Amino acid sequence: MNTAQLLAEQLQGSREWTLTLIADLEGDDWGFQPTPGAQHALWICGHLVSAQNTLVFKRCLGRDELSAEFGSHFPIGAPVLSFGEHPFPSPHEVRAEMDRMQAKTVEAIAGLDDAKLTEPAFGAEGKAHPHYSTVCGAISHLSRHEAFHAGQLALLRRLLGKSFIR
Repeated sequence: MNTAQLLAEQLQGSREWTLTLIADLEGDDWGFQPTPGAQHALWICGHLVSAQNTLVFKRCLGRDELSAEFGSHFPIGAPVLSFGEHPFPSPHEVRAEMDRMQAKTVEAIAGLDDAKLTEPAFGAEGKAHPHYSTVCGAISHLSRHEAFHAGQLALLRRLLGKSFIR
C-alpha cells in the first residue's frame, strides 16, 4: 500500500464512522440544535461535503467538483442557520451528495503519486493553513476534520436520546 492509498483508506474509515452515526436519524433529528446557532446534523454533513471539495479538489487539484447551489447552503465559516431560517436541501439530497463526493474524493486521492503529495497546498486565498502545508497534509487533515465532526454528531445523537454506538 502506498501513501495515497493509505490516505484514501483513512478517509473512507472516517466516512464509514460518520455514516454509522447518522444512520438512524429521522425527520426533526436532522435539524436539532441544542442552542441557536449550534451545528445540526444536516449542516455538519453538508459541511463535510463542502470541505472535501475545498480541501482536495480546489486547494490540491485545482478544480471544483461541487455545484455552487449545494455549496451555498454550507459556506465554510458562516453562521449555522436553523431549518426555520434557511431552506436546506433534504437529508436524502445531502446523503446523496455525501456519497457522490466521497466516491470522487477517494478515487482522486488513491490515484495521486508521491510527487503530487509533496506539492505545497494552501488555505483560503493562497495563505498558509495552520494544519497543513502539503497536498499530503491537506488530505490527512480532511480525515481528522471528518473525525472531529463525527464527535459532534455523536454528541447530538446522545442529546437526542439515542444510544451509544461503538
